[in-house]
Amino acid sequence: MSSKQEDVLQASIPLQKKKKSPRRLFAIESLAILLAIIFFGVPFYFVIINSLKDSAAAAELSLAWPETVQFIANYKEVLTLNDGIVLRAFLNSSIITISSITVIILICSMAGFVLSRRQGMAKRLNYVILMGLMIPPTIVPTIWVLQQLGLFKTFPGIIFLESALHFSFACLLYTAFVATIPRELDEAALMDGCGPFQLFFKIIFPLLKPVTSTVIVLSSIQIYNDFENMLYFFPGAENATVQLTLYNFTGVYGTSYHLLFADVLLISIPPLILFIFFNKKIVDGMTAGAVKG
Repeated sequence: MSSKQEDVLQASIPLQKKKKSPRRLFAIESLAILLAIIFFGVPFYFVIINSLKDSAAAAELSLAWPETVQFIANYKEVLTLNDGIVLRAFLNSSIITISSITVIILICSMAGFVLSRRQGMAKRLNYVILMGLMIPPTIVPTIWVLQQLGLFKTFPGIIFLESALHFSFACLLYTAFVATIPRELDEAALMDGCGPFQLFFKIIFPLLKPVTSTVIVLSSIQIYNDFENMLYFFPGAENATVQLTLYNFTGVYGTSYHLLFADVLLISIPPLILFIFFNKKIVDGMTAGAVKG
């Protein structure tokens, strides 16, 4: 074999490897989809199927299709139990989640803008913000503070509490994202006669849509699914939330699996819809401030 033929053969080896790479990529993607179906699809299918069965069939906890589908009867019974406590829980959870997210977005976006533009202040306050991520909240002192302020077992109290618990994470995201916005944009707006609030709400805030979408999805799902804080700081039958209804259902209707699964499916629908609409923007918002261009 001549030297030219050897050179051609060696040059063709990387090309052969490149031709195999799409197949390997397809195999990896197929394996990932299969694992996702096994770990997420099968449990979700299990919940749906058993929520359509009667009490005896659901007690078997099988994946078999029900002989008689009781979709309307099961879900109607869940929604009307205890004078419609599930509907009241949906309303309470919606009020708490929407109000908390509104407070988080307004305060954290403004705080992130100030911290990003004033580096000296940011260095001093970053330690305080990080402490909010590292130090867990204490139950008894928090209840005492809420009682002294007259906010215990009230909507404003739980809204302020949830906003405070998610402040640090959201503030760090906004601070990193605002750092990617050129300062020349601020100077141009000020030269055109914009005041501080006009500068932020008309110029800066519309540019924060990616990170705002990330905060909405991540924080709202955590607040909506919050169980511990609702149990300790927002007790009472009239203050029921979706997670507390599942807790009460487990204690009262522990053997009525068809009702339990129906309730699980009902309270899972809102976060699922939210994630479907915002999932493409989550990664963008998380990584937008990672590299300053």
